[in-house]
Amino acid sequence: MERAVLSIQIIKNITNGFTDIIGEGSFGVVYKGKYNGKQVAVKKLRESSQLSETDFEKEVQILKLVDHQNIVKLIGYCCQREDPTEQRPSFGSRDVVEKFLCFEYVPNGSLDKCIYGEPSKLGWDKRFKIIKGICKGLDALHGQGRRIIHSDLNPANILLDDNMEPKIADFGLSRIFGENQTHTRITNSKSAMEYMAPEYLQRGQLSIESDIYSLGLLIIEITTGEKNCSDDELYTTDFTEDVRKNWTNMPYIKLKYPALSSDGYRQVEGCIKIGLNCLSKKRKDRPNSANIVHKVDQIGAGSSSVFHRV
Repeated sequence: MERAVLSIQIIKNITNGFTDIIGEGSFGVVYKGKYNGKQVAVKKLRESSQLSETDFEKEVQILKLVDHQNIVKLIGYCCQREDPTEQRPSFGSRDVVEKFLCFEYVPNGSLDKCIYGEPSKLGWDKRFKIIKGICKGLDALHGQGRRIIHSDLNPANILLDDNMEPKIADFGLSRIFGENQTHTRITNSKSAMEYMAPEYLQRGQLSIESDIYSLGLLIIEITTGEKNCSDDELYTTDFTEDVRKNWTNMPYIKLKYPALSSDGYRQVEGCIKIGLNCLSKKRKDRPNSANIVHKVDQIGAGSSSVFHRV
């Protein structure tokens, strides 16, 4: 699919003059708009985002590489000197390169708005569908020779469409790894730190396996309805131990999900095992995305044969 190169004027027309803000984050502001008769979301990157023109082009190239139902679709982009018709102060003026990414509009917001609280409220079938979709989306990034690291996988970066199908979004920190490259180091990051792997927190080391760690926390949070740490904490090991103690215990699972079928209970148990194995402290001990997709498909088909180590 070809992505459109858009001018600033077209972006203004799409967003009706930047009138409808639907989101805001460290990297920029997101506006709702319409392009070719379809609703879109336009992200305007902040000047302060420290994303150079080169890094922006890299992000666009990453987004061009992937076309998957569980990854938010890039429709077009703009990287252009500021609009000369726009009035700006003349003193200390400098050329400003404005950067925009135009995505498909995903109407149901982000995952963090709906997964916390009693797990039975959202329903296991929807939770399991979301888990499967995220796993397949991440495998589309990691697999097929792409080796794209998302590096900021967290519930705020998972969007849900009308059918509660998850779509991985926000590639502001993504990296493409060469075939023989195993990890890199990051020194300046605005990621959600509570979803970062221990090797990143301790040494700034980023790898394919770092995404797997983040995926493990996502799987467990979606399954349990519990957040891995409170808003005023950066990182906690108690969460993992509590999950290992409680959620590997079938009577506890039945207390939290009081009306599941036997297959449903096996799925919950299997997802907990998969999530815990993704949280291995040694990154080489974590399963890869293809293996995870296979295991999730297995438990979805009624098999109890998932990772034995927890």
